[in-house]
Amino acid sequence: MNRLQQLRRWLKYKYMMLIRAKGGASIVAMGFAIGLAIEMFTLPTLGFAFVLIFPLCYLLRGNMPAALVGFVFGKVIYIPMMYPNSKVGGWILPKHLTIHIPVVPEWINHLLLTNLKLIVGGMVDGAVLGLICYFPIKYSLDTYKAKRKDKRKVNRATMDTGTIIE
Repeated sequence: MNRLQQLRRWLKYKYMMLIRAKGGASIVAMGFAIGLAIEMFTLPTLGFAFVLIFPLCYLLRGNMPAALVGFVFGKVIYIPMMYPNSKVGGWILPKHLTIHIPVVPEWINHLLLTNLKLIVGGMVDGAVLGLICYFPIKYSLDTYKAKRKDKRKVNRATMDTGTIIE
């Protein structure tokens, strides 16, 4: 087997482990929502917010691998979400807010204010995106598990009787 096939098999195996995670669909959906929400404000904090995934997954009983998948998905959609994050941050922060550090150039003060808007807006948008993604993921995993349970029940019945059901 070549490396590409091994990688494909490993990814499929990890996907199946995630889908069949103990604790139910809500734990996996919660983990994804946590990872997505954290990613929306981690870039302006230079990656420091990534550390929040671990205690939040523990406190909210989320699945850590699902949180990492949500985090990666958030990285993919972060660039298009920068504009809404900045707008929401501008709506929340006071209009007269300025950052002025006397020893640095004015453009750095402006950059710090822009990052503050991205962080505040990212927290709000990330919470909303996490909430929006939670329910479809939970529903789809519940549906998958119910379908899998029915299929296993049919397979068990055919093995007991020895007949083939089409």
